[in-house]
Amino acid sequence: MKIGIIGAGNIGGNLTRRLTALGHEVSVANSRGPHTLTELAEETGATPVRVEEAARGAEIVVITVPVKAVPDLPAGLLKDAAEGVAVIDTGNYYPRQRDGRIAGIEDEGLTESQWTERQIGHPVIKAFNGTYAQDLLDRPRPAGAPDRMALPVAGDDETAKAKVRALIDDLGFDTVDAGPLADSWRQQPDTPVYGLRGGVDEVTRALAEASPERKPEFRG
Repeated sequence: MKIGIIGAGNIGGNLTRRLTALGHEVSVANSRGPHTLTELAEETGATPVRVEEAARGAEIVVITVPVKAVPDLPAGLLKDAAEGVAVIDTGNYYPRQRDGRIAGIEDEGLTESQWTERQIGHPVIKAFNGTYAQDLLDRPRPAGAPDRMALPVAGDDETAKAKVRALIDDLGFDTVDAGPLADSWRQQPDTPVYGLRGGVDEVTRALAEASPERKPEFRG
């Protein structure tokens, strides 16, 4: 599968490593330009590109940049993507620690990923946002393994969600359908499932235990 990754930090870098190892054709981009990705490209065989080119022909695009950087993504980012492209949003809103106050989230009650969806003009699937980057390398397990981790996946496009869940299974993790994007607050920072290294039952229970009330330290 052709996959574009926008953001080459911890999550983006390790997804690049895993997905290329699985045989996917990966293009990777960051805000600083392809010349800064030479080492990652040599290590993985991924193709370093400009952000504007990352989605070209891609069946899946992963957006893994700070939330505050989403509005800076180029217009028409997905115009050359494959038909039916699934877009994964791994972002988390940290208003006090990094992102500043975002009115759409604070005042309109949008979930983080609903806000991101609005910025890019395309449906997104929320996944990997509460996953430790190192776990992508260290904790894959075969299907049915008793210690296989499960990741929550939220989104409104059922076809895209199924494609993302299949990719996560390929990476060595189970998934739990966390519902529509409007319910993705259940997996935002400081919820029970955030950072949880659990199986399907534990993740399902943690999602059910989440509170929609955003704590003061996670409000702008």
